Amino acid sequence: MNTTPFQSDPPPSRMQRKLVVEVVEARNLLPKDGQGSSSAYVVVDFDAQKKRTSTKFRDLNPIWNEMLDFAVNDPQNMDYDELDIEVYNDKRFGNGGGRKNHFLGRVKIYGSQFSRRGDEGLVYFPLEKKSVLSWIRGEIGLKIYYYDEAADENIASHHQQQQPPPQPQEADEQYIPPPPQQMQNLPPEKPSFESAQSHSYQEPQQPPVVIVEESPPQEVMQGPSDNHPPRPPSPPHEVHRYPPEVRKMQVGRPPGGDRIRVAAAKRPNGDFSPRVINSKIGGASEATMEKKTTHNPYNLVEPMQYLFVRIVKARGLPPNESAYVKVRTSNHFVRSKPAVNRPGEPTDSPEWNQVFALGHNRTDSAASGATLEISAWDASSESFLGGVCFDLSEVPVRDPPDSPLAPQWYRLEGSAADQNSGRVSGDIQLSVWIGTQVDEAFPEAWSSDAPHVAHTRSKVYQSPKLWYLRVTVLEAQDLHIAPNLPPLTAPEVRVKAQLGFQSARTRRGSMNNHSGSFHWHEDMIFVAGEPLEDCLMLMVEDRTSKEPMVLGHAMIPVSSIEQRIDERFVPSKWHALEGDGGGGGGGGGGGPYCGRISLRLCLEGGYHVLEEAAHVCSDFRPTAKQLWKPPIGVLELGILGARGLLPMKAKNGGKGSTDAYCVAKYGKKWVRTRTITDSFDPRWHEQYTWQVYDPCTVLTVGVFDNWRMFSDVSDDRPDTRIGKIRIRVSTLESNKVYTNSYPLLVLLPSGLKKMGEIEVAVRFACPSLLPDVCAAYGQPLLPRMHYIRPLGVAQQDALRGAATKMVAAWLARAEPPLGPEVVRYMLDADSHSWSMRKSKANWYRIVGVLAWAVGLAKWLDNIRRWRNPVTTVLVHILYLVLVWYPDLVVPTAFLYVVMIGVWYYRFRPKIPAGMDIRLSQAETVDPDELDEEFDTIPSSRRPEVIRARYDRLRILAVRVQTILGDFAAQGERIQALVSWRDPRATKLFITICLVITIVLYVVPAKMVAVALGFYYLRHPMFRDTMPTASLSFFRRLPSLSDRLI
Repeated sequence: MNTTPFQSDPPPSRMQRKLVVEVVEARNLLPKDGQGSSSAYVVVDFDAQKKRTSTKFRDLNPIWNEMLDFAVNDPQNMDYDELDIEVYNDKRFGNGGGRKNHFLGRVKIYGSQFSRRGDEGLVYFPLEKKSVLSWIRGEIGLKIYYYDEAADENIASHHQQQQPPPQPQEADEQYIPPPPQQMQNLPPEKPSFESAQSHSYQEPQQPPVVIVEESPPQEVMQGPSDNHPPRPPSPPHEVHRYPPEVRKMQVGRPPGGDRIRVAAAKRPNGDFSPRVINSKIGGASEATMEKKTTHNPYNLVEPMQYLFVRIVKARGLPPNESAYVKVRTSNHFVRSKPAVNRPGEPTDSPEWNQVFALGHNRTDSAASGATLEISAWDASSESFLGGVCFDLSEVPVRDPPDSPLAPQWYRLEGSAADQNSGRVSGDIQLSVWIGTQVDEAFPEAWSSDAPHVAHTRSKVYQSPKLWYLRVTVLEAQDLHIAPNLPPLTAPEVRVKAQLGFQSARTRRGSMNNHSGSFHWHEDMIFVAGEPLEDCLMLMVEDRTSKEPMVLGHAMIPVSSIEQRIDERFVPSKWHALEGDGGGGGGGGGGGPYCGRISLRLCLEGGYHVLEEAAHVCSDFRPTAKQLWKPPIGVLELGILGARGLLPMKAKNGGKGSTDAYCVAKYGKKWVRTRTITDSFDPRWHEQYTWQVYDPCTVLTVGVFDNWRMFSDVSDDRPDTRIGKIRIRVSTLESNKVYTNSYPLLVLLPSGLKKMGEIEVAVRFACPSLLPDVCAAYGQPLLPRMHYIRPLGVAQQDALRGAATKMVAAWLARAEPPLGPEVVRYMLDADSHSWSMRKSKANWYRIVGVLAWAVGLAKWLDNIRRWRNPVTTVLVHILYLVLVWYPDLVVPTAFLYVVMIGVWYYRFRPKIPAGMDIRLSQAETVDPDELDEEFDTIPSSRRPEVIRARYDRLRILAVRVQTILGDFAAQGERIQALVSWRDPRATKLFITICLVITIVLYVVPAKMVAVALGFYYLRHPMFRDTMPTASLSFFRRLPSLSDRLI
């Protein structure tokens, strides 16, 4: 009775997709059972379905040849699903008593890598680590494919596997989707948009691993003609983290993914790799782009059509109190601001001077015969004052090179009754045209995709011009020192200088007993910004007693200080010190004479004021414009949009929303796009350009959520960061357009989080000749003054902090303001804060730098151990040639470097790299280390937490201390060879050196070199496993470690 409705309910054409994972074999697994082997088995997890293979007893190269099948609940979105494959060692067959099975490696495969049945191939995936500290090796061979079958065939196959009749129904019931209320956090329109955009963003992507067959990769996304059931809701574990479009953006193409190798290339950043997007911009050929550059300067972004309506003024209106204008189309309805009447003008001639930019599709408007209605109304009585109607198919189109369209007078019209009653009369002056976002009226226009508030407009900002102010304190005379000092006590006199929020104090001055003057000869450097309106305050303090006493002060306007652009000598000047007059307030020449001070003041124009971290700096030009060199190219950036942004705020009763805008910074120029309100996929399509003076600079692009548009002046809530990317200009090829999508990553106290993706198009245009660009690589990075009179590291950090505050304060006074939190995030103001994660990342960077030396040492060790006899013999022959012809050593070395460079050309990065989470150690960071990284200074954590972190640092410091001690001991042993600390060792060493000298005088050098080389490369049968006599002699030399207390 139960089977009848089950067989008749689904339609005959319903298809069921099956995924088959054939686990073939594994190679070179790591022994984990304590007996030099492993008993491996494989666990495969797909869409909450977990299955495992049998255990292969004590085999490091197990062969399974087992097939595991899984049901695909959502065939249309299968390329978003993940297939997790983990290899374990079965503890039951091991020698130890472990509580859990040992982890041998894992592989994560995305649905875009699945092949249809018949096109599959055997692919070997390298086993990946679970954490950075894991020790994993080996690879696993898999065949993964899918096929579609009818639902009744699926039931029959279950019967053939001798399962009870109710089992198919239970299998269908266990994949029942979650209730509808669990899906409320996802926008209902996302799945359809995702399906519509799948081909434009997935077709050009190659799978991260390459199949042995030469057939092209199969497209996983189903087209509109595929006969599949509608998409069921996603399982709960897919809903809680990211919406579908975010998971879609995580499927990227890693660099080097098209190499023809059996072992698949590893994804460098997993789900967080940048990828090339296929759009109208990025999909064009280079020849097409070069043709575009000669006609349209805004060819990096797609044109977005807008209907522009400029309302200027009206005349001859009927009597009204406050008139306003309504603009209505088939898709938009807006109203203008209240009219303004000029003084002395009649009240029937109001003015608006307002521009509206309404989203427009000219093709649809021409087909549907849409119209534009502009009407005037009285705000107090809501009475109709007249209107004008336009046919949108006849509205002119304006291109940016054309001059602005002149407004014209139009007669206000109404119904016949309105005309007879006199309620409609007058004219209105306006202009209507169709343009794009390039139109000069667009930045100030009311846009249909953002409210008309100041904080949503696109703007261009300029950083202030910053100078280094050098204050050299030389001497002070005629100071009124307190006479009641104890005997034999010299007064402690210091000079304190203050410029705005910056202050510095000199060391204790040396006193001349004959003249009673004080000398310092000390430099203090401050950051001064134009306009130079501040005053430099100098206070001479007597700090002999517990409470400092001000002996005098001087106020010097910064605008009166001499400017210099080189190291020429600046004469010193005497400045009179004034007292506070007993009132405690500084005066301007009204206080009594309290002595004088000699100062050498100058504004340094030959330095570059660092406001960014040196490794991500976007400009190295000096402050003085006379020292600037001509630009070498133009950097063009097209900010296309963002995809899959996460909700940043709640609106209208808890609905998630994001009001995103983008900020880009390069050199002194900051740009800010308009704010797209209430959109998780904003499209900006704005293009900006910068002049490039140095190719070794970095462009920074950040995305933020706008909070200031909802807050008043008293409640200035900061904008929320969504993420940022950096693009180094030197990694861009000349005159080539890069259209890529970069993940927006933010490190939170809870861990790394992907906030979405940003799509940009960038091009580095070099109109100048190639020698001019190449000559920049041979020039000093910083201006000349940084090398003639260098600044200390600590001093540079302090000055950089001051410069960052000044830039943030300057941009906060703009309209719309650029918040201090935005400026600090773009300038990496907190990049020098302590972080255990960054310390680990820097350590692994050092290990990576030294990896070539380790690899060379391993290769030489394999040669001398005769692992490959043919290679060792060839090395012998090459060594003989180089010894007999030593003049070929240097050319051969350089030729080898050239060959290495040519070999790695095929593995060069195809797109500019984004943020690297593995290099940053962001995917395996400990929660306590993250909490420590986000802690304030001074710490706000509990004392026991601070004590535990301090103990952890002490343990780490012990390791560093031991390593430093070992390095020092090796150097001291080298010194002990001839220092006679060990007389017998020194005698032996001197005797051996004498014997070597005699041998080298008698025997030709080539013969000695051949003998030493062949001795080093001798066969292992002639080599002892114990350390050599020379190494043992060196290790026995004394060091100074035994003298440490």
